[in-house]
Order: sequence, then C-alpha cells, then structure tokens
Amino acid sequence: MDSDPFSRRRAKRFAQLLDEANGGRRHHVRSRADNQLTALVAVSRKLSADPPPVEIDTGFRTGLRAMLVATAEREGVGATATGSAEPAPIGHRSPAGAGQRGPFLPAVTARRARARGAILVGVAAGAIAVSGISAASENAVPGDALYGMKRSTERAQLVLASSDLSRGQLFLDFARTRLGEAGTLRGDRLGFEAVFDDMDSDTHQGVRLLTTTSAQHTDPAGLDAVNTFVAGQRRAVSELLDGASRAERDRIRRSIALLDAIRKRSDALRTAVGCGQSAPARSDALGPIPTACPGAR
Repeated sequence: MDSDPFSRRRAKRFAQLLDEANGGRRHHVRSRADNQLTALVAVSRKLSADPPPVEIDTGFRTGLRAMLVATAEREGVGATATGSAEPAPIGHRSPAGAGQRGPFLPAVTARRARARGAILVGVAAGAIAVSGISAASENAVPGDALYGMKRSTERAQLVLASSDLSRGQLFLDFARTRLGEAGTLRGDRLGFEAVFDDMDSDTHQGVRLLTTTSAQHTDPAGLDAVNTFVAGQRRAVSELLDGASRAERDRIRRSIALLDAIRKRSDALRTAVGCGQSAPARSDALGPIPTACPGAR
C-alpha cells in the first residue's frame, strides 16, 4: 500500500468524484488535482456506459490460471486441516511437538484460507480489468487520458518478449503505431515532431536488434523483417507529405532518409551473411557495419 499521504488524498478525492458522478451525495471540497481527476472520471464513465469488447487472449487466460493454481497450492488455499477428527476439549493446549491442534487453530486456518482465496480473486479481477483498460487504450493518441496506459502496455510487451528477434519486431510495430498517431497531429508542430522523434527512436532500436541478431546467427530472418518494415513504412511516411506544412515536410524527409539508410545497411548485411562472414566487430545506431566479402570488387 502506498504510504504517501498525498497519494492517499488523491485516491480519496478520486473516489469522491466517482461517487458524485454516479449520483452520490456531493462533497463540498476542492483539490488541486481535480482537473486531472475529472478527466479520469470521464474516462471511467465512458468505459462504464460503453465497455469495449474485450476478448481475453488464450495465452493470457492459460497463464493467469496457472499462476492462480500455483499461488493457491503455495498458500494452502482449499487444503483441509489434518489431525484428530474429534475437537480437543475447550482450554486444552497441545504439548509442543505433539502434532495436535488446539481448539481455535482450525477456525483460524479457515479464515486465513478464505482471506487468501479473496486475494486470489482480487488478483484475477485486477488482471482482467487491466487487460480491458489496455484494450481500450489501443486507439489513444498523445493528449488522451489513456495514452500513458498505452505506452506502459508497450513497455510491458518488451519486457515479456522471449528473444531479441521478437523484441526488435515489437519496436518496429511501435514505430508503425507512432506513424498512425502522427497523422492525427497535423498542425500541431511540437506534437507532430515529438511523435516522429519517438517513431525514429523505435525504428533505430528495432533495426539494431534485428540486424545484430542476423549478423550473430548468420540468419537473414531479421533482415527480412527489416526490409518488409522499410517498404511499408516508407510508403506510409511519404503519404504524409501531401498537405504538410514546410516544417512538417522537413521532419518527414528526415525519417525517409533514415529508412533509406536502413535499407542500404540491410542489403549490405545480407550480402555479408550470404558469403558466410562472421559478425562484424564494428557497429553504430543501425547495428553491425559489414565489410566487403573476400574477393568482391
């Protein structure tokens, strides 16, 4: 539990605002955080009135069930008390090490089991609720109340990725997402450039992971993913040039130049992988820097 009194006050005030929004009595108080909390209340009411259609992923469902079962076994939820079938006399105390239970121990064990069961239910409900909010935040753009949740979900995906190949592909997916967000920010110079900066950063990180993996394992699979991304992303980025302001066009062309450099690096690495070169010793922001194959002119 958060011991910060300010956080507790914010939580209490948020609960009051939710109560008022749902027809409860008015609380004649004000808080400096009311403007931020009111936006969250509006999101809450929107989700309550029109809940998003959330389908629980099969893998998530299986993982959650396994986690709950393992926790239940570890905490002893549902385990029956062992010992004498007849309750001990009132006031009887079992001698130390006798393996018998006192008169009040079964009741205490039952209460603890119920409490642990309630905690498990709460964990499951919280996990499902978070998955629902994550689904609702998929279409959020910078400035929306759920945009922070969207970016947090992306970071969680990166943490859970099983390999550098998967992590690199995720970064490229996020770069595509940033491009979609940029289309909603036309006319907002600072917001437009910030999203493009994030997009190029995701692109750099994804490409570096994929090219490094391909060079280390002499496997072109990562380069295939890079080339597929560059082809689609360059076309989509170029489409934003129509109707763009001068500042926006300059920023868009920088991203196009980055994509062209990535394609050139990918082709050079593919040639190096094809002639069986070991992983290059030098690298930069795009990953390994290949050298020419032996005998190449």
